[in-house]
Amino acid sequence: MKKIQMVDLQSQYYKIKADVDNAMLNVLNSAAFINGPEVKSFQTELEQYLGVKHVIPCANGTDALQIALMALDLKEGDEVITADFTFAATVEVIQLLKLKSVLVDVDYDTFTMDTEKLKAAITAKTKAIIPVHLFGQCANMEEILKIAEENDLHVIEDNAQAIGADFTFANGTVKKSGTMGIIGTTSFFPSKNLGCYGDGGAIFTNDDELAHKIRGIVNHGMYERYYHDEIGVNSRLDSVQATVLRKKLPLLDHYNEARRKAADFYDEAFAGHQHILTPKRAAYSSHVFHQYTLRITNGKRNELQQFLAEKEVPAMIYYPVALRKQKAYYQESDPKDFVNTDKLLDQVISLPMHTELDEEQLKYITDAVLEFMNKQF
Repeated sequence: MKKIQMVDLQSQYYKIKADVDNAMLNVLNSAAFINGPEVKSFQTELEQYLGVKHVIPCANGTDALQIALMALDLKEGDEVITADFTFAATVEVIQLLKLKSVLVDVDYDTFTMDTEKLKAAITAKTKAIIPVHLFGQCANMEEILKIAEENDLHVIEDNAQAIGADFTFANGTVKKSGTMGIIGTTSFFPSKNLGCYGDGGAIFTNDDELAHKIRGIVNHGMYERYYHDEIGVNSRLDSVQATVLRKKLPLLDHYNEARRKAADFYDEAFAGHQHILTPKRAAYSSHVFHQYTLRITNGKRNELQQFLAEKEVPAMIYYPVALRKQKAYYQESDPKDFVNTDKLLDQVISLPMHTELDEEQLKYITDAVLEFMNKQF
């Protein structure tokens, strides 16, 4: 059996090696390394895939979030609400811009923002909401957009983990993740569902004026060389990464389907186990399984991780510390307001999830999990 990895980027690369190598060589021969034709072509192709008017590539997903907030002209001290259970980049950019992060609990089953806690967190200073489409499926965007409209708030989607997912509204309308708020952002970090071979990111919007402003911000605030109309940053997707993404974008739906098939295998293997809760697939969102995250309810999660390591099965715990308890972002809080987050911190464990998992590997992984869990009785 091939060695099991959390993410097998090497095997994925070998399947497209010839196309990718030739495309990268073409970039090297062209010497158009920054804002070259490959970047512009990728931008257009991603716009078409997402059904969004404007894609603005940038250097990474964290920059995408920061630039999105910069484009909205928020003032120091304005409040931005986001989820307590996610990667730190989401709150990091809020603090960097001297805005105030307001953290709320998540739904226990979907790991995404609890909309009732969102409502309760809104104050006169609230200006924006950043829902995180965690682990591969959308937050409840229909409800979040309704709350935002009622309170005149901006919605910025953190879509770093769910590119390609579909959200279905009550009226049957279907939108791609990242295209429903005023701005959407994503990361092309190598392990993402659509990943490049370095750092990369992008910002999405249907708003023409915002798109124009964002294009200036990513390039030092310039629309004309050496004329700086905005306070900007240096955040550009390079042509080498763009050409890799161009080769992988047509395969994204195939990649996501491969992840779903692996998730189906896991689901079936663990179905009905007393102390294993498999990921819930929300009725309103497809799931692209950036991670496959179990909840272990018998208090033996850490021991399971150790047992799997002994079996040479990697397993990760995302995220072991709530953002509100991190030294850099510490916030006084009432535990009653974060019951789900605090429960998840002790229960979640993510199994290997990528496009190259085969049935032999999946059976070995599930057998190992069940061997440990069945020993506990």
